[in-house]
Amino acid sequence: MPFTKLQHQLDERAALGLLRSRRTLTSQQSPHISVDGKPYLAFCSNDYLGLANHPQLIAALQQGAQQWGVGAGAAHLVNGHFASHHQLEQQLAGFVGKPAALQFSTGYLANLGVVQALVGKGDTVFADKLNHASLNDAMQLSRADVKRFRHGDVAQLAQLLAKTPSGRKLVITDAVFSMDGDIAPLREVLALCEQHDAWLYVDDAHGFGVLGAQGRGSLAHFGIASERIIYMATLGKAVGVSGAFVAAEQVVIDTLVNLAHSYVYTTASPPALPVAVLESLQLIAQGDGLRTHLFGLIEQLRKGLSNLRWQLMPSDTAIQPLLIGDNKEALTLSDSLKERGIWVAAIRPPTVPQGTARLRITLSAAHTDADVDNLIGALHELAR
Repeated sequence: MPFTKLQHQLDERAALGLLRSRRTLTSQQSPHISVDGKPYLAFCSNDYLGLANHPQLIAALQQGAQQWGVGAGAAHLVNGHFASHHQLEQQLAGFVGKPAALQFSTGYLANLGVVQALVGKGDTVFADKLNHASLNDAMQLSRADVKRFRHGDVAQLAQLLAKTPSGRKLVITDAVFSMDGDIAPLREVLALCEQHDAWLYVDDAHGFGVLGAQGRGSLAHFGIASERIIYMATLGKAVGVSGAFVAAEQVVIDTLVNLAHSYVYTTASPPALPVAVLESLQLIAQGDGLRTHLFGLIEQLRKGLSNLRWQLMPSDTAIQPLLIGDNKEALTLSDSLKERGIWVAAIRPPTVPQGTARLRITLSAAHTDADVDNLIGALHELAR
């Protein structure tokens, strides 16, 4: 049979506790969800501000659909670039303090497009070893030389940059690392880019909307700005809608419009979505109360789990990984929480390094203190 080898690969993954499968939500996105018809308290969404269900965003999307229709019909460079797309790009650029911005359908497509368009043969990409999979794929697609440095190791990055005298140099890093929750040393990395004439590409998928003044992201969090920075953030996490954008100097954006394959050769996102994103940007800018509540929940969780036999990894963000180690133990713990009506995803290799399987606990401003206490109590019970 032609599929025997495929089935064998799946069987091997299952034996190692690495087989993945999907579960179907039968409710709206919120801390209290229904999965396959059963109710759960969920701690695995990236809806950090609880906006995915916000009535103002729902109304904005409805209004956008009435005004612009449902589908874009074509790529941006044909006749799929609507006034709503254009307005959103202008607002996003201003929100993060950049001259221009470009909207992509997903963060994955943004990463593929940017790296492929800006570097190629004879150039070099320098990448943190814990960068998101989409950035790793983008490096391979670009055909540039790739030099990876130890996670957050600025000294090793400096050595690698010093040994690369020619070609374009692009340093790539997540801002908030999606499986660890820690924040990259962006200030130090930018200083190296200035010293060695390199670009800095920052993937702020998990920082935008949460970190910095008015939720303007990780650059605002550190108070840094530079023409060398090319900034990407997603619109389906804290923003609560869908898509992504890249903000940079105008010449960079013009280059992407012409050379980024994942932008040029794909149908534009539905023109109603930017209307909802614009509404969300207003809520984010006015959302200091949401962020204050979220960071209070983070402190509550870390204090409540401080003496557990499984250790929370160092993180000051909404991503709070509980390190388990063994794949099957992580799955067992996740399943035991599900039996108690609590949904927390078990993350295993290759998403994380071997021997570091974990529960990836994510908090949202939509959670209550009682929700977090519920999780803390269940984990202490299971630890006993």
